[in-house]
Amino acid sequence: MLADVTYLAEGPRVGIRHFSLQDAEEFTAHAGESRTLHHPWLFPPVETGAYTAYARRLIEDPAKAGFLVCERDGDAPGRIAGFININNIVEGAFLSGALGYGAFAHAAGRGLMGEGLGLVTRYAFRTLGLHRLEVNIQPGNEASIALVRRAGFRLEGYSPDFLHIDGAWRDHERWAITAEMLSGRPL
Repeated sequence: MLADVTYLAEGPRVGIRHFSLQDAEEFTAHAGESRTLHHPWLFPPVETGAYTAYARRLIEDPAKAGFLVCERDGDAPGRIAGFININNIVEGAFLSGALGYGAFAHAAGRGLMGEGLGLVTRYAFRTLGLHRLEVNIQPGNEASIALVRRAGFRLEGYSPDFLHIDGAWRDHERWAITAEMLSGRPL
């Protein structure tokens, strides 16, 4: 946990901040403890060298924005609960990005990622100036589908053999939200 953290946005229980290279030890420890939760959907870095390369891409690439969802209350304020990344950010007429995310095992099922997703979505629309966020989810990943459904995303389609994950091409559902869709929801 980083001391004296300034959050980009805060909710009642979580704050979001950018990745830093100093988060390697905590992030990889939580990722290692969460392997069972993440398999077969997600494979975040569990070694510090891999984390450093991963975080550098999020920090340095203008087509990416990485956010750590951190607990603000409870017995471990500042502890990383999960992460939400906006990848493939396109400006111009498209103003869109693709989300990827994961909760860590100690935070799963507590509603922290839902609150964090709301903060990141508002940050993307208001601060980054994006118009649309998309997320692609394997149909069997019920927790992830429930998360985006609660956040107001709409199902837009189905993409067979969309991403190569865990050794095979996996089908995905396409979910999206636009700034206009969010404007009618509580902030």
